[in-house]
Amino acid sequence: MDYIKVYAVRIGIVASIFKLLLIPSYRSTDFEVHRNWLAITHSLPLSRWYYENSSEWTLDYPPLFAWFEYSLSQAAVVVDPMMTVLSNLEYASDKTIIFQRVSVIITDFLLIYAIYDFCKWWSIDRNLLALSISERYKGNIKIFVLMTLVILNFGLIIVDHIHFQYNGMLFGIFLLSISKTAQEKFCQAAFFFILLLNFKHLFVYVAPAYLVYLLRIYCLGKYPYTTWTEMIQDFRLIPLAKLSVIVLSVVSISFGPFIVMGQTNQLISRLLPFKRGLCHAYWAPNFWALYNVADKAIAIIGLHFGVLKKNSNWKLASMTGGKVIESDHIILPSIQPSTTFGLTLIFMLPSMVHLWRFPYSWRAFLRGIVLCGFSSFIFGWHVHEKHLITVIVPLTLLAIENVKDARLFFFLSCVGHYSLFPLLYEPKETPIKYILFVLYAIFAYLGLNLCHPGLKTSDQSQSSRISLSEKIYLFGLFFLQIYNAFLHSIFNLSDKLPFLPLLLTSVYCSVGVLYAWLKFYVHSISLISDRQ
Repeated sequence: MDYIKVYAVRIGIVASIFKLLLIPSYRSTDFEVHRNWLAITHSLPLSRWYYENSSEWTLDYPPLFAWFEYSLSQAAVVVDPMMTVLSNLEYASDKTIIFQRVSVIITDFLLIYAIYDFCKWWSIDRNLLALSISERYKGNIKIFVLMTLVILNFGLIIVDHIHFQYNGMLFGIFLLSISKTAQEKFCQAAFFFILLLNFKHLFVYVAPAYLVYLLRIYCLGKYPYTTWTEMIQDFRLIPLAKLSVIVLSVVSISFGPFIVMGQTNQLISRLLPFKRGLCHAYWAPNFWALYNVADKAIAIIGLHFGVLKKNSNWKLASMTGGKVIESDHIILPSIQPSTTFGLTLIFMLPSMVHLWRFPYSWRAFLRGIVLCGFSSFIFGWHVHEKHLITVIVPLTLLAIENVKDARLFFFLSCVGHYSLFPLLYEPKETPIKYILFVLYAIFAYLGLNLCHPGLKTSDQSQSSRISLSEKIYLFGLFFLQIYNAFLHSIFNLSDKLPFLPLLLTSVYCSVGVLYAWLKFYVHSISLISDRQ
């Protein structure tokens, strides 16, 4: 019996039943975004898809996702024809709600298959069937823990099945590309990744890891080179040609029709909307949240001591209004998209150089992905809080391999998942997010301790255990939530400072995210096992 398939099926069934129970829950504006995209792709010819603007929710995903919406619309028009009428803004009949919710649940099966594919390979790579019963049991525990943590990921559940998006499907494609890379099926890995980019272009931030690893391993080889001449002589053109054909074929199919119609500039303007400002309405917990607060703090202190004088531009320049607009900073230099792009590349560079020098393990590649995801989240332009899931999900694969990675995964998943709390602000969803968060954290802690007993006991080095400072920080999330949920309104600050709970959440979580990033960076660069 394929016990890994049994795990996947059983966990998938439990997850699907739970997701069905969430159908009546709160829906964000993203629900109407995707309904409108159904209407656009169903009602308009291809040439009008990226020009339609009768709703503010214009189509701003790559063409393959637009074709995905078109495919869904063929079933949607049968379920409820009014769902695909372009003028029916904010349309949300019961049939529409059920159809869109169920479509997310069904497409999540790609995520389940992807983690099954990885675990199946992992068990073969570890030769579990040939190990002793006790060692095989430990391996099976790791597989079960990994599957559960991915399929029932807290972030994916609340973002997809309450807030409403299709991230489960996208992360399924993402994990398939990672799985095929680990299996050294590099052409398949490249196909799935370029497919992913043509579904959602924001995954381009992890593209450097793919570029470096595939060039280094597939086009050159694993052997170290002493000179550039030796490396150039060993370069293999056929593998490069294969990768190029795969990339160009997918991009041509996806973008080709729009390029032929002369819509390249229009497509780019939709996919790269730089006028949305440095930060989202709710600041992602990254470097720019701290930068914004520092700017505000310097201004307030300067006013208090009479060093600065307030003028009419200060309100317009404020970054704490909670709106998606272009804003300047008050005191500190205002940030341009080119600045964030440059910083992101600078902080990616050391990890990519390290990956080029030591590409001897799929784990090294996965560390490159995580570090690229970290850098883009921390320094990127107009980053959403949901983007941190791009770091947490691949880090889960490393968490069953290495005890220090397990420690950082637990810490980061608590911080990152808590930072998503503001997405569910209605009272009826409050118990759901509390219960899910606590259950996921408990399972992660206990499950990873089964994988790595040193996570909480004293039989491992101090660096392998969750430290006292980390425990204190995580416990601080409890007090932060007490303030956000109760004390803020008790102190009658809801009208005067409505953005304060979001600001505190973002800033507090930013500290945790930056800490996890630095710890993981140092750990990954210094790790010896991935160099062999």
